[in-house]
Amino acid sequence: MLKPLRGITVIDLSRALAGPYCTALLADMGARIIKVESVNGGDTARQWPPFQDGHSLYFDSVNRNKVSVCLDFYSEEGRDILSGLIADADVLVENFKPGTLDKMGFTASRLEELNPGLVLGSVTGFGNTGPLKDDAGLDQVIQGMSGLMSVTGPGPGSAYRVGVPIVDITSGMICAFGIVSALLGARNGERPSRVSTSLLETALNLSAFQGQKALSLGEAPTPQGNNHPVISPYGMFATATESINIAVGSDKQWRAFCGLLGIASAVDDPRFVTGADRSANRDQLTELIETALSSKPATEWVPLISQAGIPCGPIYDYTQALASEQVAALGLVQQRQRRDGSPLPLLRGPLSLDGEASEILSPPPLLGEHTAEVLLERGMTHDDVTRLEREGRVVCGPASAQVSETIGAQR
Repeated sequence: MLKPLRGITVIDLSRALAGPYCTALLADMGARIIKVESVNGGDTARQWPPFQDGHSLYFDSVNRNKVSVCLDFYSEEGRDILSGLIADADVLVENFKPGTLDKMGFTASRLEELNPGLVLGSVTGFGNTGPLKDDAGLDQVIQGMSGLMSVTGPGPGSAYRVGVPIVDITSGMICAFGIVSALLGARNGERPSRVSTSLLETALNLSAFQGQKALSLGEAPTPQGNNHPVISPYGMFATATESINIAVGSDKQWRAFCGLLGIASAVDDPRFVTGADRSANRDQLTELIETALSSKPATEWVPLISQAGIPCGPIYDYTQALASEQVAALGLVQQRQRRDGSPLPLLRGPLSLDGEASEILSPPPLLGEHTAEVLLERGMTHDDVTRLEREGRVVCGPASAQVSETIGAQR
């Protein structure tokens, strides 16, 4: 696969999900990601379940194609090492609580002094200004405060969190987009030194037409269960066996759908003539459709409806989804092995370039796995690394220590 970000070095100070998701996307495109972690356990996600043989699968899910360096951020030696890494990098990514980077000694002026061309990518909870700018923000809190939970659930009066940390994930995507935009800006002299987004800003931008309804009409949208909030029939429908998803998005599809289900008279039924009519009379329409669908199992309906050009599909759990024929055809799951020898199936990144899918070149790193390797690259000696590790200024994982010993012996 082409690597359009080859030659770009990113120092990744981020933790948990939004920042690491951002840097995983950059790594997929060829950037070298040096994940700098604290000696106090590293990325907090390493302590989060689910676990497999002591490895956090939460951490593993978003830390492919990176190297891990483990430092004492607050020691003089640790700051010196980090300063050197930043000075030679193109990008620095962090998602600390506002002010944390300053407390570490890396103020805006210090970063400018170290590396005038550096792009700083930041993800915060609530943005750079306003009464909540200094507050910590987490995905579920922002889901609630952004209105996202208010449109998720079985019906009016309910509020559910989205089943995946959608705000963290999309904030990481937005930050990656901003970083690449900044790097490209050098071509026309418009390269910002700081790119920032927040969970709140990203979450509100996910509102799309629901947010626009609130803005323009002053009406708060409510949950519609598994139905599309404004289009019908578009949602989950029962069959003779399990339920399936069907999305009828146009009048042409509506006519074809009625013919397929044997309810041709519904086309001219005054309750269902237009999209607005079908939405207003959703309950009656659903009853009509599910009565027709009850004649066949889901496994027969899905191909019939899909072949008619109407979006339709089964409802899988994740084990079914990851084992599907389409996922296999796309090569989305790649089998890798951690440095300690343990096997690890991973989802590759979602982008393809010129028909070539992104790939996983290295598994998520063990804590400090590459500390010695990176420090030796920077001109330190084996004795320097050994001393720093003995004094608790760095942590070298087993593989990192092995590299240090090998290089030391060669010297």
